[in-house]
Amino acid sequence: MSGSTPFYQKQHRHYDRGYRSKEVESAVSQYQSSSSSSYAARSSSRASASAGLSASSGHVIALHERTTPIPCSYTRLSASYSGLEESRLSPMPKRAKPTYLAMDKENQIIGYVVPIFRGSQEYASGFSDTEEARVKENAGYMARRNLFTSGLEMERTEQTSRKVSMRESAERISLSKRIYENEEYHKRMNKDSLMHAPEFVIKPRSHTVWEKQCVRLHCTVSGWPDPRVVWYKNNVTIDPMAHPGKYKLESSYNVHSLEINRCDFDDTAQYRVSAMNSKGELSSFASIVVKRFKGEVEEALPMPRHGMVSEYGITFDTHIVDGFGVSFGREGETMSLGATVIISPNLARYQPEVQWYRDDVLLQPSKWCHMHWSGDKATLTLTHLNKEDEGLYTLRITTKSKYETYSAYVFVRDADAEVEGAPGAPLDVKCQDANKDYVIVTWKQPAVDGGSSILGYFVDRCEVGTTHWSQCNDTPIKFARFPVTGLVEGRSYTFRVRAVNKSGMSRPSRASEVEAAMDPADRARMRGTSAPWTGQIIVTEEEPAEGVVPGRPKELEVTEATKNYVVLSWKPPGERGHEGIMYYVEKCVSGTDSWQRVNTEIPVKSPRFALFDLAEGKAYSFRVRCCNSAGVGEPSEATEATTVGDKLDIPSAPGRVIPTRNTDTSVVVSWEASREAKELVGYYIEASIVGSNKFEPCNNKPVKGTRFICHGLVTGESYVFRVKALNAAGLSECSQESEAIEVKAAIASPTPPYGISVLECVRDSMVLAWKQPTFIGGADITGYFVDYREVINGVPGTWHEANVKAVSDRAYRVSDLKENRKYQFQVRAANMAGVGIPSLSSGTFVCEEWTIAVPGPPHDLQVTEVRANTLVLLYKPPVYQGRDPVNGFYIDIKEADAEEEAWRGVNEKAVLTNYMKIKILKEGETYVFRVRAQNKAGVGKASEPTEPVLAETKPGTTEIVVDVDDDGVISMNFACSNLTPDSRFVWSKNYEEITDDTRITMATSGEKSKATFNMLAEDDIGIYSCAVTHTDGASSSYTLSAEELKKLLEISHDHKFPIIPLKTELAVELQEKGRIRFWLQAEKISANGKIEYVFNDNNLSQGEKYKMNFNKDTGVIEMTMESLLPEDEGTFTFQLQDGKATNQSSLVLIGEVFKGLQKESAFMRKEWHRKQGPHFVEYLSYEVTPECCVVLKCKVGNIKKETVALWYKDGREIKGDEKLTFTEGVLKLEIAQISKKDAGVYEIIMKDDRGKDTSTLNLTEQGFRDLMNEVFSNIANSSTALKIQSTEEGIRLYSFVSYYNEALQVTWHHKDSAIAFTDRIKSGVVGEQLWLQITEPTEKDKGKYAIEFHDGKGGLKRTVELSGQAFDDAYAEFQRLKAAAIAERNRARVAGGLPDVVTIQELKALNLTCNISGEPLPEVVWLKNEREIVSDGHYVMKFEAGKYASFTITTVNTTDSGKYSILVKNKYGTESADFTLVVTEGKGDLGVTSYLTDADGNVIIGSKSRPTTPTERRKSVTGKKMQKRKDSVILQKPPEEKEGKKKEEKKMEDKTADKKKAAPAVASKVGKQETLQQPTTTADEAKPDDVPTSEKLAEKPQTNKGKNDQDE
Repeated sequence: MSGSTPFYQKQHRHYDRGYRSKEVESAVSQYQSSSSSSYAARSSSRASASAGLSASSGHVIALHERTTPIPCSYTRLSASYSGLEESRLSPMPKRAKPTYLAMDKENQIIGYVVPIFRGSQEYASGFSDTEEARVKENAGYMARRNLFTSGLEMERTEQTSRKVSMRESAERISLSKRIYENEEYHKRMNKDSLMHAPEFVIKPRSHTVWEKQCVRLHCTVSGWPDPRVVWYKNNVTIDPMAHPGKYKLESSYNVHSLEINRCDFDDTAQYRVSAMNSKGELSSFASIVVKRFKGEVEEALPMPRHGMVSEYGITFDTHIVDGFGVSFGREGETMSLGATVIISPNLARYQPEVQWYRDDVLLQPSKWCHMHWSGDKATLTLTHLNKEDEGLYTLRITTKSKYETYSAYVFVRDADAEVEGAPGAPLDVKCQDANKDYVIVTWKQPAVDGGSSILGYFVDRCEVGTTHWSQCNDTPIKFARFPVTGLVEGRSYTFRVRAVNKSGMSRPSRASEVEAAMDPADRARMRGTSAPWTGQIIVTEEEPAEGVVPGRPKELEVTEATKNYVVLSWKPPGERGHEGIMYYVEKCVSGTDSWQRVNTEIPVKSPRFALFDLAEGKAYSFRVRCCNSAGVGEPSEATEATTVGDKLDIPSAPGRVIPTRNTDTSVVVSWEASREAKELVGYYIEASIVGSNKFEPCNNKPVKGTRFICHGLVTGESYVFRVKALNAAGLSECSQESEAIEVKAAIASPTPPYGISVLECVRDSMVLAWKQPTFIGGADITGYFVDYREVINGVPGTWHEANVKAVSDRAYRVSDLKENRKYQFQVRAANMAGVGIPSLSSGTFVCEEWTIAVPGPPHDLQVTEVRANTLVLLYKPPVYQGRDPVNGFYIDIKEADAEEEAWRGVNEKAVLTNYMKIKILKEGETYVFRVRAQNKAGVGKASEPTEPVLAETKPGTTEIVVDVDDDGVISMNFACSNLTPDSRFVWSKNYEEITDDTRITMATSGEKSKATFNMLAEDDIGIYSCAVTHTDGASSSYTLSAEELKKLLEISHDHKFPIIPLKTELAVELQEKGRIRFWLQAEKISANGKIEYVFNDNNLSQGEKYKMNFNKDTGVIEMTMESLLPEDEGTFTFQLQDGKATNQSSLVLIGEVFKGLQKESAFMRKEWHRKQGPHFVEYLSYEVTPECCVVLKCKVGNIKKETVALWYKDGREIKGDEKLTFTEGVLKLEIAQISKKDAGVYEIIMKDDRGKDTSTLNLTEQGFRDLMNEVFSNIANSSTALKIQSTEEGIRLYSFVSYYNEALQVTWHHKDSAIAFTDRIKSGVVGEQLWLQITEPTEKDKGKYAIEFHDGKGGLKRTVELSGQAFDDAYAEFQRLKAAAIAERNRARVAGGLPDVVTIQELKALNLTCNISGEPLPEVVWLKNEREIVSDGHYVMKFEAGKYASFTITTVNTTDSGKYSILVKNKYGTESADFTLVVTEGKGDLGVTSYLTDADGNVIIGSKSRPTTPTERRKSVTGKKMQKRKDSVILQKPPEEKEGKKKEEKKMEDKTADKKKAAPAVASKVGKQETLQQPTTTADEAKPDDVPTSEKLAEKPQTNKGKNDQDE
């Protein structure tokens, strides 16, 4: 298989009417008139039998049908095995099922040939119920049967006599197959062999079908585990989901199928089915060829009767215009070639046959070549250029009438090397002699070796379907051919090659076409056609044969031998059975009898083998053995001794190289072929510019001829050429260099003149005029030759020469003619290359004398000096003057494509000159012109029109430049950059060539020409023009008028008597120390120039007061003075002289100008002295930082360590300021939080032993206001956006600033109006927060609010919108906070504390008191062990004055122990407090005991230190009870006014707690109970002051744990 393009696309021919026999044409006509449906019913039995046969044995099926999809595919024909037996053993075959034997070359039965008839579905008429229709159907059937059986009558007779033997053979085959399947079944039941790699029981078969048919590929695959089956088209996975309705995949019981619906030509491809499981992978291939009739019409196009254009009876005229030229590209780029095709007559929907060729090889669409036809333009796109794409491209447009071609060459250069100095990539990688495991890869060497010789090549391979490239050879090979072994049979590969030299590796070549590793016999069967187009099915089978030891291989020979490898080839043996065979190769050193097997580990499947690692120079003999499962056969005949070495020599150098001119960018190179060149591949041509010694390749793809056109050369350069030949062995030595040749167009004879007209006619002569040829052949025309012939009765006579000597003018009088005779004329032009071909014959003119009064037509019209809006028209007066002399000319103009009526005059008044400048053109328009002459009798006939002229200024157009040199010589200069070797400059005055050099002298040098006036005067006034011959009309003119003459003469005088040009006039400037400098600069003055310095007409000289200097390089002249004194007032003058050139410049310093300069000089001198000590470079200024800190700073210079800086404010020194810094010459003083007290006058003094300097900054009045405004601006810029906050009083708007100053002026606005503050609306500042409080907001408070910061300038505003949802949300939050605050203030609470634990002796009296608060007045309830207590004699509970609640036990006993609680409640909430009472045994009566608790809630008895504040008397609260209290309280942010008080109270509590920690009383906790551990004290022992009264206890604030239940 030759590549990725399948064989059936390369060798397939479409069937058309030209290929058919008469019988076939008859059959087609009968098919179109018959009904296929009825025949399908009659042939059903035949189809079933055929299907049964094909399903039960391994045959090859090929369908050749012209029809659309039919129900006769492989799957639908499947039948049971019993059906096959019944069919085979029936005694009499049915009449409608004739069978034929299929024989091979050895006359062995390989299957049956069964004819199948199908009608065209396109012309099917369906079933008919009428008798007439059935008669027609029967007649059609009989005609078809007779047609297809007439050619096989003799074979039928022979086959009928052998039917019995055929049936017996079929039964024998069937029985053998059953036995074999039974054995295979039992083998697979063996546990050891259950798992095995996939195996194709039935492989897919190739098909050839007609378009619009369906086709199905089948295969049966065995293997365990069940293999996974994937179908591929040209190695691309087939995805049914990507093409809905196109493909259908089915798998059932190890039978897999691919169905392709309605095949088109794109379905022609190679299909592969791959089966894979854990044991391995196996692939099988099949091909589908889709054919079409040439005359068949696709469904997408209209049917013939609906308007398809037929070519019959129409003659087409084809022209290819706007074609592609010689093109240059680089590897990897994209290139498009296109041409416009004009076909007349222009018929809609008619498409000619468009073909593209490269080097005369037809191109097919591929991923590298895309072809497009747009109706009038053919385009070929090369998507990714490679050197293989270089060559001569030809576009061929074919119609029925004729064909037209157009060609141009495409050059492809190497891409930039990845490694500098690496060679170019090889090209034309191809595969040859492919076999099961072997292929030979060939390529062509690149033209570019990178500057060093190529060491060799590496071959890479890549299996199709992967992206991994593996290297095939370990060492580089120099031979451009390499055998690749070790391929896997059935798999496809691509190859590429890389070149290597000492610099590195080249880029890889373009990958080769896809090559399948398979047996050549299989490839041949795939390429061949399987059946004629009639639709017959050929069924073949092979009978199993017993194992046979293969015989000897045949025709063993050495096909290729190099020093790297030797290639052997042979033919398989004739005796090998049907089992596959392998080969063993053996070698023997010549002169010995020791044979050594080469491929011991790798058996060879192909009849090809490459041997490596042979000793160069030794001779070897080789032989081959065959082997299979039956054993190893006998060896073949040994080859003759072969010496290892290159058999193919590098070709010899080509012979003499001869270059010849072609165009201005190309040269034709021809050479003598290499004399010793075997298997020549081609030649490389190299070119080098003379003197460069650097050769570049002209072609990157070898050419096989001995002549090549090298394009892309530089016009005017001289080149030498050399040639190298190459074959597979390598490149030859370079040929000898050719002679140098200059690149320019070759000289040829001119093309014919045209436009022959008659200018005058008398009795025996006629004056003719004609136009210059369009191409003069690269050389000046030397003259013209005129021929004439007489025309008698419309029959032209013989041509006669009118002039023997060439005439230079384009007008000539032909004499010796006969009056009233008719004549025709032709003209030939001549140059140094020879005389060109004659022009077309002129019209027939009558030789008769003109008697008209008006003049004849002007002639020889020429257009010059073409610009975008102007041009100059030249013409010659008419030869025939008329009755009176010509007294003027009229010029006419029209657009080139306009009608004759569009001619219009350019000039209203006749001009007398033979030229005219036309100034009415429009850029981009194309015009034609003509001229008419007049005399007193009137205006004569118009001249022939000029050729169309495009109004444009061509690139590179130059104009005549007038120049006056230093000696006053006046000249005109013209330059032209696109000269040719034959070009020359022609100077004219009033458009007549200047031949007299008495008044003007002309000289040309290179691309420039100069016309110099010898003595310019009034006689020289006129229009001067210069034209360059052999160019595209390069010309220009210059009008020398009287005014221009006067101007040039003045300039010439100035040049003859020159003055020294000055860049600047005399000026004065002040320098350091107040020094005065007078200076000027001369534009051009030589080193010999002299300067005179003058003051008030007195010359000055160098001395103490005046310092003079003259810089001859820059032309600067200067004089300096240290100071100005009153006597220096006056005029200063510098007088210059340089040869004959002079000049002077003066400066007047008097009056106020002098005094001002004197004062400024004194100031600068004083400043200089100041800067000798410490001084201020930048005086004192201020800067405001983003943190609103004011920094006073100044920059000082010339300081040292002893320098002192003293700061003063309002005359008082600022001492000890830590913020005073002095670094890097900058002094700073920082003023943080500036205020009015910081206003004043700041002064800083710098001093040391060298002197002092002072700087002052006034920060009073306006200065301080400006400073504060800048501070306010920083504050405003730091402000945040206004935000909305709800409080219990109302809504608050606020903004934060980075720093607040009391002097900052802020204005609050509501609805763009300033807010008038009241008790309800207030503003204020807290820290860095500026706020606006709206108490009890209402609907009127809605709107836009803004805070405005005033900074003395524009100010800054921050705004917020308090309306809509924002107001509703803020107001709702305010109402919630307000209600929560009220509830918090008025809820019931226990203000005084109770002890956690009270321990008391029995029989004592206990009294506890606490404070109660709340509005409305709370309800008080006492509880014991969660049960309410009522007052009686034992428990006494009182609630007095709405504040104090007391609890008294008159006589405590042990039953009183327990947990006691007080519960207070009103509508805003509930709170509780509890304590535990522990009663101990009595120790005497202590009386009534009251307890005082410390800050931790411990009872204090007899303590000498009493709490001094209510806070100190608070007891500790357990965590659990405090949490309950917190849960009952609605938290809110306390107002700022209360924050201070709470902080002070917290501090007092902390101090009290610290003191209590030092008290003698110690409490210890046991479990959850606190027990007081201290000496017991009786009531009598306690001091009255130690026992708190109920009033004191009531004043103690409630801070202990408690239960708070908030009422919602």
